[in-house]
Amino acid sequence: MTVSGPRPSRRGFVALGAAALLSASVAVPRAVAADRRSAVLTWYDATAEAIAAAGAATQVTNSRTWAIGWLAAARAARDVPRGVDRAAYQEAALVSAVHHALVDLVPARAEQLDATFQQSIDRIPGGEARGLGVAAGRREAAHVLGSRRSDGLDPASVNAPYPVPAPRPGIWQPTPPAYAPATQYGNRLAVPFLLRRPDQFRPGPPPALDSDRYAADLAEVRAYGAVDSKARSPHQTETAAFWLGSSLTLYTEPLRVALSRSPHGIAEQARQVALFHVALVDTQIATSDGKYAYERWRPVTAIRTGTIDPDPGWTPLHTTPAHPDHPSGHNTYSGAAESVLTAFFGPRTAPFELTSPTAPGVTRTYTDWKRLSDENVEARILSGIHTRSADEAGIALGRRVARFALEHAGELFAAR
Repeated sequence: MTVSGPRPSRRGFVALGAAALLSASVAVPRAVAADRRSAVLTWYDATAEAIAAAGAATQVTNSRTWAIGWLAAARAARDVPRGVDRAAYQEAALVSAVHHALVDLVPARAEQLDATFQQSIDRIPGGEARGLGVAAGRREAAHVLGSRRSDGLDPASVNAPYPVPAPRPGIWQPTPPAYAPATQYGNRLAVPFLLRRPDQFRPGPPPALDSDRYAADLAEVRAYGAVDSKARSPHQTETAAFWLGSSLTLYTEPLRVALSRSPHGIAEQARQVALFHVALVDTQIATSDGKYAYERWRPVTAIRTGTIDPDPGWTPLHTTPAHPDHPSGHNTYSGAAESVLTAFFGPRTAPFELTSPTAPGVTRTYTDWKRLSDENVEARILSGIHTRSADEAGIALGRRVARFALEHAGELFAAR
């Protein structure tokens, strides 16, 4: 196991965005940049805050909220009418689009969003540009909302019932301690933004149960992922805890850091946020397709009931999520996020700090996006909830979906 250690640094900010943290008290910093691109960060933070405080109970639904609002903003800010103040128009278009989408998708935060909208609009010089921008934002938000209204990414559809398969070697079964019904099955039935179909990049199957790779995978999780592991170091335990929570939560701050350092204007930054989340929605759809196509059992089931030195009392460090092993969803998300961040901002960045709600008091410092992926691969093994094969398949799948999204981004912004 090779996980690099955290570097000492002051505590950083992490924008909360996970359903598990909906009841948390969220303090979101406001942008202070003097130029109008500060509107991007103001509404980036407003999006994160609204989702953290009152978003959906399913991560992909919240990713969809990001994608809808920011796709509408990118479209609205793209084409500026002749003869009007370009900056004022684009700012008004972004503010209006994201506000309109969020009020529709997170109605419980309407009062707070309306207040932020008014503050933002008051900072824009009045006149034709502002009025046209506001109208464009509302129009594009309404269009994107309408086009995604029945896409199958609402919480009920995401968690569509999944019949538990008959027990047999290698096949997923509900896992302890709750033995809960499977979740996220409905993702594979949802409508992607850009993928042609959910199984477009389905990864290859997991290792055969009689293969050396499978035996090595299981031995690694057994040794390093047990709740009482003697092999796992304190730093590795910290890594498992750091990356335990929602990927949406943990990647909100890295993208914000990249935006805050970007030289691009409002329209391009809105496009970057939109494409990031479009790629991540499609990645989560592709992930569930792979999981339920292969129905691979989780390490806890394999170790307790399999034929390789079964240990009925083996328990993972962290509770196993209620869906199959292959591919790892945390790692599909990480692979896609890494690919989009690298494409837009380059593979490396100046140091930035990241904290995690599942590792209180820990701050880590990063200078490249790939290290986040590398830690995710290790973390899910160290938690005892994924095999290395599932993690590596996840990274590869996420990168492929993101690459496709970037290559076909023009379809999102084509003139209508």
